[in-house]
Amino acid sequence: MHRRGATALRGLAASAAVLLSAGTIAGCQVKDGASGPAVRISQAPQQAPQKPPKPSAPSARTNTPPKPVKPVRPTPKPEAAQPVAQAVRMAPGARGAHVRELQARLRQLGHFGRNPTGYYGPVTAASVTAFQKQRGMPRTGKVTDAVLSALRARTHQPTRTELYPPTSRPLAKPDPRCTTGRALCISKTSRTAAWMVDGKVRTAMDVRFGSAYTPTREGRFKVDFKSRRHHSTLYDTPMPYAMFFSRGQAVHYSADFAARGYAGASHGCVNVRDRKKIAKVFAEIRPGDKVIVYR
Repeated sequence: MHRRGATALRGLAASAAVLLSAGTIAGCQVKDGASGPAVRISQAPQQAPQKPPKPSAPSARTNTPPKPVKPVRPTPKPEAAQPVAQAVRMAPGARGAHVRELQARLRQLGHFGRNPTGYYGPVTAASVTAFQKQRGMPRTGKVTDAVLSALRARTHQPTRTELYPPTSRPLAKPDPRCTTGRALCISKTSRTAAWMVDGKVRTAMDVRFGSAYTPTREGRFKVDFKSRRHHSTLYDTPMPYAMFFSRGQAVHYSADFAARGYAGASHGCVNVRDRKKIAKVFAEIRPGDKVIVYR
């Protein structure tokens, strides 16, 4: 009985020691029943809590939203430059030394087949048109600064002979009635007129006659009267330096003859195309002088 009690007491003492040991661990010091130095017991290192992973930095290649594209405005096409109309320097109906020079220059290039007259008629207009066509210019038949510049660049300054060429047609043998006194001797065969004094020719001119429907009368006549700036009321046409010899028929300057040459005809008068020569004869001839028209 006594032995069992002692055994029980030893078990209780062991249990108490275990409990005491468990209680002292919490203070990190353990003391046994003896009086020795206290032994510090370190706690077992606890594992540090893992930090949550940082979010990965965005890569350089991120899908950024596309920038709005501005609508492309079409480039406006430049408007075609409108040609500037040039001032007209010469046109049909013009007269003067500038027209004569124009004709002489056109003749140098083979565009004007007549003697210069100083009158801008249909033939001159056609010659200007031919030159414009050759140079790739607008075919207006009128002379602008551009036409003049192009013409002057390709021709030389006309000489006086080119501006006032002599009569090209040879004179016919004069009618015997022309060899004495003062006579205006007109040949239909050679189409020439010679102002003669005492059988000597003072001035020779090319002339043109009436058509088959309005023929120029032939025979011996005399100058009835003169009219420097005559204008025909019958045909409404100018007749400068007119010298009448047979009723309404006269010898006078003709701008149409100067422009068209022998392509046309008169209404019966004797046309002269050289204005300077007919002006000279007009100044010298007198009423009563002979006019001989013959074949």
